[in-house]
Amino acid sequence: MSRTVMLLMLICVGLGLGVAPAVAQAPKPEDLKSSVPALDAMHEVIMPLWHDAWPNKDVKALAAMLPDIERHFAAVSKAELPMVLRDKRAAWTAGVDNMKQSIAAYKTAVTAGDNDALLNAAERLHSQYEALVKVVRPVLKEVEDFHATLYVLYHYQISPLQYDKAAESIRTLQTKMDALNKAELPAQLKAKTDAFNAQRARLSKSVDEVAATLAGKNEAQIRAAIETMHTQYENLEKVF
Repeated sequence: MSRTVMLLMLICVGLGLGVAPAVAQAPKPEDLKSSVPALDAMHEVIMPLWHDAWPNKDVKALAAMLPDIERHFAAVSKAELPMVLRDKRAAWTAGVDNMKQSIAAYKTAVTAGDNDALLNAAERLHSQYEALVKVVRPVLKEVEDFHATLYVLYHYQISPLQYDKAAESIRTLQTKMDALNKAELPAQLKAKTDAFNAQRARLSKSVDEVAATLAGKNEAQIRAAIETMHTQYENLEKVF
């Protein structure tokens, strides 16, 4: 920082003018996509592993897949999460570490010719791949769409509050909440329907409460309502 800029800042502080906080730059569209290309690419080897080799107990095919598994995992382990998944980094890191251990066990089983250990390692690898997919991609497209707008609002438009942009995002969230309220869980998650519906209703109520604060233009009330909505969204994700 130059001496001139520093002097101007000191003058502003001395006069009680302060310095306006910087407004964060809005994320690019690609930053809002819940996708990790390297993880998607790994499906090329996970699919035949799980749907062909493992059910048929084809240990030769499983052993032959090891180089591809290691190649794909190397790319996954180096992959960066998009900004919209910043809150999932801990879960992602833990999942990658678990997968690394399973692949090590997989390699040991191949080297030792231990067929039972290889089948067990392949099963664990598939489970851990699916777990990483769930970290990246919500179970419903409507949940992913809602989060993309909530992310921009929560991380870019309320500190400091950009009223017009925040209001636009909140209206968009109302529309996306309408779509989410009509969504149905996939068959494999039907057991969670009651918990999902109850928490979805809480989230929907919190969206309406955020929208109701806009007319008063009271920053404290708007920010508090957004915080509540963000918490209710996090609670919805915890259902799964």
